[in-house]
Amino acid sequence: MLPPKLHALFCLCICLMLVHPFYWQDLNPVSHIESSARVNKLQALMAAARFGQTKIPRGSGSYSVGCTDLMFDYTNKGTFLRLYYPSQDDDHSDTLWIPNKEYFSGLSKFLGTHWLMGKILSLFFGSMTTPAAWNSPLRTGAKYPLIIFSHGLGAFRDGSASATYYFKDQSAAEIGNKTWLYLRTLKRGEEEFPLRNEQVLQRAKECSQALNLILDIDRGRPDKNLLDSEFDVEQMKDSIDRDKIAVIGHSFGGATVIQSLSEDQRFRCGIALDAWMFPVGGDVCSRIPQPLFFINSERFQYPSNIIKMKKCYLPDRERKMITIRGSVHQNFADFTFATGKIIGYIFTLKGEIDSNVAMGLSNKASLAFLQKHLGLQKDFDQWDSLIEGEDDNLIPGTNIDTTNHHATLQNSTGIQKPNSD
Repeated sequence: MLPPKLHALFCLCICLMLVHPFYWQDLNPVSHIESSARVNKLQALMAAARFGQTKIPRGSGSYSVGCTDLMFDYTNKGTFLRLYYPSQDDDHSDTLWIPNKEYFSGLSKFLGTHWLMGKILSLFFGSMTTPAAWNSPLRTGAKYPLIIFSHGLGAFRDGSASATYYFKDQSAAEIGNKTWLYLRTLKRGEEEFPLRNEQVLQRAKECSQALNLILDIDRGRPDKNLLDSEFDVEQMKDSIDRDKIAVIGHSFGGATVIQSLSEDQRFRCGIALDAWMFPVGGDVCSRIPQPLFFINSERFQYPSNIIKMKKCYLPDRERKMITIRGSVHQNFADFTFATGKIIGYIFTLKGEIDSNVAMGLSNKASLAFLQKHLGLQKDFDQWDSLIEGEDDNLIPGTNIDTTNHHATLQNSTGIQKPNSD
């Protein structure tokens, strides 16, 4: 899922994507849906999709947005990311939203449906685009802030991806012979926390690894992009403001934000969008000195998750939290724009609040927070009041009552588990 359109406004945005921004399995990672119900919902979606599908809106910022994919190193230990950046023009074609049929196959496998379901999904969504000019030249002559964005469940090579790929060696890369990896499911009787905690640790490591790579390119030491892209990485030399680096993430990516802040001080601040706190170890919050901003939906959060967020609230450390009224988990993602209203409500892709309004609030509050803590020379401070929840569509803090609630966290099946700390 694409993040809020911060990249369209002012910065280079590195989307750490070991799959394209699409993770259906994270539509609600704390709600268990039986396979039969999934099938019925998907059948309803397929019947109505052609009548309700809409377009992902363009960013409202002052720059055109470019997009390219970068892969460095041949093995599954290498770096594979999607880069969004200020571009020179919009003359290039828009970027395919879901560029490989294998992503749809991975989705159908996760849902426990017949492989034909992947082909049906591909039929309806395979040609959908996201509004970023593919391989457009970078707008040079300025130094840009850098955001590392971590997607939710289904976006990394840690086994939480519905599908992703790598090249085994140089010859495989030269002929485009991809080795695909699919979702790592829990084995019978396996505890979920050790797996998810291992995954969030790997995600944080990959965030730092991607940052290392981009900063090396900025220094003029680029590696060869294995994807044979038209985008020349050498134009990125001297394009990054190294004092203005942040990490942002959604859901599982929100947990990754917290883990990354605790491990890498180069991230000057972090924004967790509707974070799923289950994967985070109990002592992590005490190791975060950087400013941290929680932006939550009204419908996704639950007491034990909020309790764990509040453990990050420590003396003399900047912590903020707001909740968007009438919003759902997918209001932070592209999927909220992929269908019409009726289908969006059925699949909880849309909330009571208009999707554009919800995304706008998230964007503006994020930009104000980033300006404050990265020292941006912009006018985003006009939205400082949003950080405090001062808007009719915002709740300061949370709508969740945590009084007398035991510290338990929901796993990805919705079952309550004791807090791991």
